[in-house]
Amino acid sequence: MNEKRTRHLDAAGPDTIENPMKKTTLLMTFLSLALFTSAAASVGFAAEDILLNDFEGAGYGTWKVEGTAFGTAPAKGTLPGQREVAGFEGKGLVNTYLNGDGTTGALTSPPFTIQRGFINFKIGGGGHETDTCMNLTIDEQIVRTATGPNDERLEWVNWDVKEYAGRKATLQIVDRATGGWGHLCVDQIVQSDVGAGRTLTGIQNSYHEACRPQFHFTARKNWLNDPNGLVFYEGEYHLCYQHNPTGLEGGNQHWGHAVSPDLVHWKELPIALRPDVNGAPWSGSAVVDWNNTAGLQQGREKPLVAIYTGAGPRFTQCLAVSNDRGRTWQAYEHNPVLGHINGGNRDPKVIWHAPTKRWIMALDLDNAFYALFASPDLKKWEHLQDMQKMAQECPDFYPLPLDGGSNKAKWVFVGGNGSYRIGSFDGRVFTPETPARAADYGNHYYAPQTFSDIPAEDGRRIQIAWMKGGRYPGMPFNQQMNFPTELTLRSFPEGPVICRLPTREISNLYGKTHKWKNQDVTPDGILLREVAGGLYDIELEADLGDSEEFGIKCRGEAVTCLPKRNELTCLGRGAPLQAVNQRIKLRILVDRTSLEVYANDGRVVMTSCFLPAPEDTGLEMFSKGGAARILAMEIHELKSAWPE
Repeated sequence: MNEKRTRHLDAAGPDTIENPMKKTTLLMTFLSLALFTSAAASVGFAAEDILLNDFEGAGYGTWKVEGTAFGTAPAKGTLPGQREVAGFEGKGLVNTYLNGDGTTGALTSPPFTIQRGFINFKIGGGGHETDTCMNLTIDEQIVRTATGPNDERLEWVNWDVKEYAGRKATLQIVDRATGGWGHLCVDQIVQSDVGAGRTLTGIQNSYHEACRPQFHFTARKNWLNDPNGLVFYEGEYHLCYQHNPTGLEGGNQHWGHAVSPDLVHWKELPIALRPDVNGAPWSGSAVVDWNNTAGLQQGREKPLVAIYTGAGPRFTQCLAVSNDRGRTWQAYEHNPVLGHINGGNRDPKVIWHAPTKRWIMALDLDNAFYALFASPDLKKWEHLQDMQKMAQECPDFYPLPLDGGSNKAKWVFVGGNGSYRIGSFDGRVFTPETPARAADYGNHYYAPQTFSDIPAEDGRRIQIAWMKGGRYPGMPFNQQMNFPTELTLRSFPEGPVICRLPTREISNLYGKTHKWKNQDVTPDGILLREVAGGLYDIELEADLGDSEEFGIKCRGEAVTCLPKRNELTCLGRGAPLQAVNQRIKLRILVDRTSLEVYANDGRVVMTSCFLPAPEDTGLEMFSKGGAARILAMEIHELKSAWPE
């Protein structure tokens, strides 16, 4: 008698064969599906199924267990205190109700190859998105996810994974929830050419919604705000951020986490920091501890150390460390490293000061002052200085060469709204040498932070800010970051000024490029019909001539130069802009929900969100009161940074 056989994937060695008759129900299910699948009937039998795990063994085998929710072996049905669990196959299943809903953890498969069109599984338990779920990960990116139905009966569901055929993947079953329905049940994970139950959709369509920015970072789902923990290590830019993983509004703060090889293409990783006994992890920074000053290194990789505010009843400053390139993080067991000082003291920014071989921390004292502290090891901190604030929250502190001269570096102290002072720093005292200057004149620019540990051979100071207050109607996410900018410090008659321009990596998205030279712009205007797509990087230099207004309409919104008033306007805001010999330069990034304008090589910047009509993707030059002349203009149509 011929007997159907199922391949069982074991990453510890070659595929093995096992008899699936111990689960008669499973066989009957798939035979039934085959009978009702006309496609299968028309081409013959589908390829045999590949069993990834049926959780019938004495342990979890090669799957990695973390935390306390999973125990050392699969559960045998309903656990003490739990409502009756039904719908699972055989005797064993994953059931994270071990010792109740208060336990948490994760169960991760070894890598496997996707060899069938569907991954079928049974799932029950809690329906907390991101917190009681099973995720399919490829290249460190979650590409499919599933949550329970808030029911103890497991049901068949499937993911359609045909697009990932031949790719290496891992599965992770996650229980991070501790309240009601804070557990998950999973059983019988199978690769098959026939989908069982309902097909789960959602993630595969993410990042291309109507109001999703296409080259600005957004969380896949839910709320984000302040950028945190910006650090570069081993070819990756790490962007952490304040994140509510369960809702579209602020609160329930965690550290979300994404990485990029080029500041353009971002991959969202699992959450880095979560609330603990010291409170929710509020804003902070991260560094590479190259010399292991904190003594936290384990293994070959240099430790990444996050310094953040524990927002408990009394705000304190805490550490967390990663010894695996930021993939997992552990809170320092002796937190906090800096106790409560005043009110909601918060948002530590830490930088290495090589001349004194110490770490320097800038901190908001939640009153009229910021403060500086120093430490040899990130654990013991000495108070150095208080200084009068020019803004609230989210300080940044860093050196920046003046006019490109490495021997003429100045220090910059930045507040939460981006305003900054230039001065000197001797390792103990920051001495301001300029008044506070505005960094941005747009509607949506807040909590800017710069990357730590950019390699010396690169030498750039790179900044990212939260575009606070944008609107994204009907979207599964809320809020976005600006496009990363490179900062330079240049001398002007009024003193040194920070100039910001998009990082050069924007060119990785260039599609078709259009060029013009010596083109007059009359009051009749010029409609740029040949440009299309709605995503643009625009660079132009113009002679304003005798015009009273000159500018460009971008998807219906005007960026306008007013020569007689020495002003630049956009989206209801104005900025001082002085023409040089009647000439101005403009650089404009246009995305689905944002307009960023950089004038005269980044001396003036306006960062704003907007909501253009989806069908209005056009560009139009205009001049009023006289003619202007485009001396040179390039418009690059941009591709989406997100995967298709």
